Amino acid sequence: MINVKPLVSVFQRFVLFFAANRLTIRLYEWILKSQIKGGEIPSHIAIILDGNRRWAASKRMYTLNGHLEGAKKAEEFFEWCRELDGIKTITLYVFSTENFSRSLEEVQQLMSLIKKYLEKLAADQRIHKNKIRIKVIGRIDLLPLEVREAVRKVEEATRNYDKRYLNLAIAYGGRAEIVDALRRIAEEVKVGRLNPNQLNEETFEKFLYTSFLPNPHPDLIIRTSGEERLSNFLLWQGAYSELCFLDVYWPGFEKKDLYRAIRIYQQRKRRFGT
Repeated sequence: MINVKPLVSVFQRFVLFFAANRLTIRLYEWILKSQIKGGEIPSHIAIILDGNRRWAASKRMYTLNGHLEGAKKAEEFFEWCRELDGIKTITLYVFSTENFSRSLEEVQQLMSLIKKYLEKLAADQRIHKNKIRIKVIGRIDLLPLEVREAVRKVEEATRNYDKRYLNLAIAYGGRAEIVDALRRIAEEVKVGRLNPNQLNEETFEKFLYTSFLPNPHPDLIIRTSGEERLSNFLLWQGAYSELCFLDVYWPGFEKKDLYRAIRIYQQRKRRFGT
């Protein structure tokens, strides 16, 4: 007869270790939250959602699993931000113009996932209850028809809300945004609606994708996965943003990581180029 007591003992130790570890994390989160609540909370947080594929590879999963977990994490992240007083605007870098160069299969999977995510947001009662306006920024014309329709529906459903803002950068590129703004300006000048001598930074911003926002300039830009670059994200709006690079893949991002980033932000002195 097999003696299972040693196995039970090992299992019990594992369960106790896991529970203790989670308790430690929760305690750490509570300490961090207590620390940041006494400081300035960034009004606009933008985040580069990086590391889905590498997270999946580290777990020996399919790439799609990484993107699915990344989408779930985006929902959690938004809720964590909503719990903190002071965060009014969130901008998520979901899909870049450069991402179209990935394999056709992966791009199609991502487009399907984005469509479902947009449809879910449009029907989410928390969005409507909290008066959150959702806007997709980027070259929308590059997206498949069914995704463009999902964009139209979620934007239409939330267009009159102004309590908070959730921006999804899809088919987005910072350089492309500036080029598109210049094209619109050139058209305005051509038809006589804009005097080029009156063009300044404030006027230029009115032609950017983010012109509808009360605060289009992120106070804090976070990038996950350990990479330390902006990858063509909010090149104009992020000129004076504080940058925080975290060594965690996006699907593995936790509430404590958000609090860590805000604490780093609070420890810095913003100079706005001076």
